[in-house]
Amino acid sequence: MSDSPLTLIMNHSRAGAAARELFFERNAQKVLDAAVMMSVCLARQGKLLLCGNGGSAADAQHVAGEFVNRFLLERPPLAAIALSTDTSILTAVGNDYSFDQVFSKQVLALGRPGDMLLAISTSGNSSNVLRAIKAARQRDMPVVGLTGKDGGAMREQCDILLNVEHDSTPLVQEVLLAVEHLLCRLCDYYLFEKVRELQPYLDAAGK
Repeated sequence: MSDSPLTLIMNHSRAGAAARELFFERNAQKVLDAAVMMSVCLARQGKLLLCGNGGSAADAQHVAGEFVNRFLLERPPLAAIALSTDTSILTAVGNDYSFDQVFSKQVLALGRPGDMLLAISTSGNSSNVLRAIKAARQRDMPVVGLTGKDGGAMREQCDILLNVEHDSTPLVQEVLLAVEHLLCRLCDYYLFEKVRELQPYLDAAGK
């Protein structure tokens, strides 16, 4: 006998809450490290490049919008570009070369040392995202990866891997959205609320 709709709702809610709590218990420091890395990048006039497919593309656009517009704090715009938004570039590269290169070509064109890549793939194995990471390395850009399951091939290729260790793609995406919102919140904290706390990291980065 199948579960009732209310049972489905409560089971999903409980599973999501458990996945979120477990992730932050294990990875809170990594989230903070990623936020500091992003804040240093932005403070030094770098930009964030973001990429992903499907729901992860939507997340990339969502996060870029939070940086360019605002999150919660009234503050100046911050430089962030989602690489999934320009249909002419995506279709030109996909048609002339392959879909595997739709992000990597943009990273090579737009990325510079001092910029960062946020690579989102719930499986950790999306080939175009992996190529984007490789391109970021060519441009001397650090990479923060947001993944699920076992992290896939991205596990060994990111400077910081924020991995939601769960087999359910929807639950992984829900937790990653919470992570993405926290990254926005923490960047605001370091760049506009507690600027002095970022200074040691700027000094270490050579500013």
